[in-house]
Amino acid sequence: VLLIDRTVGNLLDAGIHRVLVVCTALDALTRASFPRDPRVRIVVNARPERGMFSSIQAGMAEAGDTGLLVLPADMPFVRSETIRLVADHLQDADAVVIPGIGNRRGHPIAIPSRFRPGLLACSPESSLKDALRHLNAVPRILEVDDPGILRDVDVPADLG
Repeated sequence: VLLIDRTVGNLLDAGIHRVLVVCTALDALTRASFPRDPRVRIVVNARPERGMFSSIQAGMAEAGDTGLLVLPADMPFVRSETIRLVADHLQDADAVVIPGIGNRRGHPIAIPSRFRPGLLACSPESSLKDALRHLNAVPRILEVDDPGILRDVDVPADLG
């Protein structure tokens, strides 16, 4: 199972009804069989060299006027229950919701639709954190008991 499949599977298991996977054009070509689920769509970031925030913006532009959950593909250890909890709090809050353990913040990050225009107007070379700060978006930290919110995979040994 590929890393992205596990991350997307956790989102779908959480009841997320629409998942946008942002990738490069080359990735899209090599993953021609993905999505196997009609709830999953590929969005191509034509200029990924601008940074991760440009991929978030590409997904946000495609998502339309809805709230978003941002979950990097290299975070397959976030439990679906945690994803559901963050998504539920997005619906109840008018603030950015970030799961946390102690004083550490993790993913997925829930972004209400009201921040969409401002985030799309920010420089793609920025970071999500800086763009939210620029918009004076004070995050609401949601304490969770899921170390997966902090655990990403950079090398194969991280999967162990």
